Amino acid sequence: MIFQCWQRLCALKSPHILLSMVVSAFMLATPLYGQDKEVVGWLEKVRIYPANLTIYAKVDSGAKNSSLNASHVDVFERDGEQWVRFDVTSRYGKTVTIERKVKRVVKIKRHGAKPQARFAVSLGICLGNSYKEVEVNLAERSDFLYQMLIGRSFLAGSFIVDPSAKYTTKPNCSVVPEQ
Repeated sequence: MIFQCWQRLCALKSPHILLSMVVSAFMLATPLYGQDKEVVGWLEKVRIYPANLTIYAKVDSGAKNSSLNASHVDVFERDGEQWVRFDVTSRYGKTVTIERKVKRVVKIKRHGAKPQARFAVSLGICLGNSYKEVEVNLAERSDFLYQMLIGRSFLAGSFIVDPSAKYTTKPNCSVVPEQ
């Protein structure tokens, strides 16, 4: 049956009509993957909560989770649960102290080095018009150019990454937690 339809299309002897029909059929059969997704570059500004601090982030679809440069990490107990207190400093020198409950301790695989144990906490992140609360591991990233790495757990379902672009959007979330 398909072969007979193909023969009839070829018999039209009009390559334009044939090409148009093939392209139309392909487009109808292909889902619209980018629909309702925000395009971001490989570098973006994000705002983290509860600190309400804007920082620079590298968008990395190769990383599963997000990672934040945290200094002066202190572990303490509150109501029988493990918490951490840490500082985050913006590129412009503004430092904020954040306290969060430890969700878990993760082992991060590193190329050419031993796995590293890191505390993982829940933070709110605003990228473009999207706000999500996700698990973020706290790392010593002072040797890196960007304070944060945004991973797939944040990006999934909401973003398309354009590796040729950077700083395509500013954090502009209308729904954020109360401070």
